[in-house]
Formats: sequence, C-alpha cells, structure tokens
Amino acid sequence: MLTNKNLGIALIVITIVIGGALFFMQTEVPLDNEDGKLQVLTSFYPLGYMAGEIGGDKIDVSILIPPGGEVHSWQPSISDIAGAEEADLIIFNGAGLDHWMEEDIIGSIDSGNKVIVEASDGMDLIEVHEEEDAEEDEHEHEEEDPHIWVSPHTASIIANKIFMGLVEADPSNEEYYQENWESFEEILSSLDEEYSARLSTSTRRKFFVTHSAYGYVANDYGLEQHGIIGLSADEQPSTSKISEIVEDMTEEETYVIYIDPVYSDNYARTLKDELESRTGETVKILNLYLMVGPVDELDYIDQLEVNLENLAEGLTE
Repeated sequence: MLTNKNLGIALIVITIVIGGALFFMQTEVPLDNEDGKLQVLTSFYPLGYMAGEIGGDKIDVSILIPPGGEVHSWQPSISDIAGAEEADLIIFNGAGLDHWMEEDIIGSIDSGNKVIVEASDGMDLIEVHEEEDAEEDEHEHEEEDPHIWVSPHTASIIANKIFMGLVEADPSNEEYYQENWESFEEILSSLDEEYSARLSTSTRRKFFVTHSAYGYVANDYGLEQHGIIGLSADEQPSTSKISEIVEDMTEEETYVIYIDPVYSDNYARTLKDELESRTGETVKILNLYLMVGPVDELDYIDQLEVNLENLAEGLTE
C-alpha cells in the first residue's frame, strides 16, 4: 500500500513523464501544422479550388475571401495578416484584383521562406478602356482585365502555375501533384475544346452582360462582350450607359441578358423592362457565373459547364 509520501513522489514522477512527452510532441510537430501538410493560402475561391484539386490530401488550403465576396474592395484583417505567417505557399491572382494580398499581407510578413505564386504574372492580359462617367466629365483610363479564371483556356495556365508552386514548396510530393495536375488539366482541356467547338457555330458573336468580367471568354472563343458596368462589380451604371446598351441590343435584335447570380440583378431587370417596352420582344435573363464561390450547389468546374450551356443557348436565340 502506498504511503502519502510515496504517493506524492509517484505523482511527481508521472507529471514529469507526461510533461516531457508533451514537450517532445510539441517540438516534433509545429503547432500551426499539426498534420504535417503543406499550408497553402489563397486569396479567393477559384485559386483555392484549383490548389485543392492539385494538392489533394497533401495540403491544407485556406481561402481568405468568403464565397461571393467582392475581391476588388475586400480588405484583410490583422488576424488574416498574422495567419499568413504560417503559410508555406501563397497564391494570389494579381493584375490589380487582389492588390491587398501583395500590399497588405505579403508586404507585412516574412515571406523569404515562402513560395509565392502570382497567377497572372507573365500572362498576356487584356487591356480595357474604362469610361469614368461623372456625367459632366467623361474620360477614359486603361486597366488590365484581371478575370483570368473565367475561361477554361486561361484557367489551364493558372493551374500549371499552381502545380509548379506546389512542387517548389514541397518537392518530395512532386509525383503526387503531377498526377493530380494532369487529371485536372485534362478536364480543363476538354472544356476548352468544347467551348471552341460549340461557340464557333453560334449564330451571334455579341453577348450582353451586367458585369464586364468575361473578356477572356470573348477573347479565347471569338466573341464580343458588352457590359453594363466595367471590371469592378461594385460600380454603378449611369443612365446613359443603360440607354446605350438598349440601343445596341435593339440594333442587334438580341434579347438575352447575362447576369452573375451572386450579385444584384437590378441592372438586368431595368434593362429588360426598357428593352421589352421599346421592342415588344420577350427578353430572357440567363446566368453567367463569375465563379467566386460555390453557387446553386455548383463548384468551379460545374459553373464553367453551365456558362457554356447558357452562352450556347443565348447566342443562338
């Protein structure tokens, strides 16, 4: 039977043993990466989705912007910046879209030991002439279109960059990443071919959309995009711009308007009412997903597929 003295000694020994075991557990595996997986930080959904498809179960992916968030105007919190310190690989879009990633996050942390992938770096970006309409003082300025993920063709370029970033950050799993990347690339390549085949036979080449975010679809597949607002989804259209679109659609005898269901459809409804009042035609509104998050139980690839179906339908109306 243990005396009180012996019992006290035993408890001390047990405490030391347990404490020592916990110490070694904590020093062997970093607290910020307990599963030993590569920590990948992405700015928004399309990049996070691609990283997850290629990285599979070898990585943990974090996406900063909530699904459907407005990427242009979003700002990181102090905790977002602090959390970025734990990332091994940081992926952002660039081209001025998620400028806060480069300015506020990467510029505020020790990035010397991290792999950083800028998806748009080195790509042939579309130059857009944006009108600033202050009703009295209209002038144009030039911007690069950052919406490179909306086309399967340009998406495959992004996927390749993410694959190379994963390999650079974690070369021991290169074979695994390559296998996943090749499978994902096959899906994108197949979609690219389908877009080309189906849209090349469309009877119309112009499509009208609330948000001018589909320039790479137009550029890659021989179409012409006309938007109510410009590159940023939080812009407000002028009455003169809506009147201009009504005139264009009337002249083209086109009665299909595309919207991204994540954002307000007020512009489209106004345009639909104006166009129907003027022409007596029934105007159809179809979805064209911007793919900034899962919507209607559709993931990134699902939304690319639905976009093709809706473009093919609208361009033959």
